[in-house]
Amino acid sequence: MLLLMHTNESDKVTYMGRADIITKDYIRRPDIFADVFNQFLYHGRQKITSDRLVELDTTEIALPYGVDNMAVPEQKYRDVAKMLVSMTDGKVAYCILVIENESKINYAMPVKNGLYDFLQLSRQVTETAKSHKRSDKNSIRPTSSEYLSGFWKIDRLLPVVTLTVYFGPDAWDGALCLKEMYADCDGEILKYAADYRINLIAPGMLSDNEIDEFGTSFREIMKYIKYSSDGRKLRDAVNSDERFKSVERQAVDVINAVTNSKVRYSEGEEKVNMCTAIQEIREEGRLEGEIIGIIRADKRRKIPQEDTRRYLMEEY
Repeated sequence: MLLLMHTNESDKVTYMGRADIITKDYIRRPDIFADVFNQFLYHGRQKITSDRLVELDTTEIALPYGVDNMAVPEQKYRDVAKMLVSMTDGKVAYCILVIENESKINYAMPVKNGLYDFLQLSRQVTETAKSHKRSDKNSIRPTSSEYLSGFWKIDRLLPVVTLTVYFGPDAWDGALCLKEMYADCDGEILKYAADYRINLIAPGMLSDNEIDEFGTSFREIMKYIKYSSDGRKLRDAVNSDERFKSVERQAVDVINAVTNSKVRYSEGEEKVNMCTAIQEIREEGRLEGEIIGIIRADKRRKIPQEDTRRYLMEEY
């Protein structure tokens, strides 16, 4: 696989942790966050602008009941969450947008995202109930049902839209909804079982035209990942795209992290010519292959290692 380094089992945890940190830092940027949702929701039309996004605390609190009905606090963390403030029919409207980054396929994604979304909604209900208790007792009096539930008939929730971004070249073969995860069951029963469908961006599932709908460097990241498993297709994709001649440094960091590539750039260099970088890596790979071949041939001919080393130093 061109541009990819082999990793052993001991390196996988470090590699995945580094990829998660770098992708989260990149996606947190308001311009990138808005670009991802604009492509997914509006095919690239600039409906969401970065100035209307407000960073949110990504911590969600749940209180599932444990042994003897004792509440067990459990903390959940989302990757990146922002509130979108927009205008609808002349009124201010709010919704919560969330992106979950995945460097590997998560086969429990519908459960994970569904849990997180409902934890957020549950938190809204709890906060609404608290606000009612803090409000003036002489204001609107709730009915007995509203008082018991803590949530009044006129109360409304902010919608939560979670989008999973998969930073891998393979096709996503995990479940896209809860019903795909259920065991075999009577169809008449199953149609009443709870369902939840994930929203997904996966490079291998996007056409080149869909990738071109991204307006930021996220476009180059998706295209690079899509073809990273095929050296020839990757070279063709990079060399035929003018935007790869000037890719921002942070995007190159993401590419290196999620594909384990070896694209290098000089310190202080803000834009990277990926076409040149790929050519340099190809040349390094060719030389590496030649050196390995010489070492193996000399070993078979029982030539002393010192002679082989001296020859390689002189030649390369």
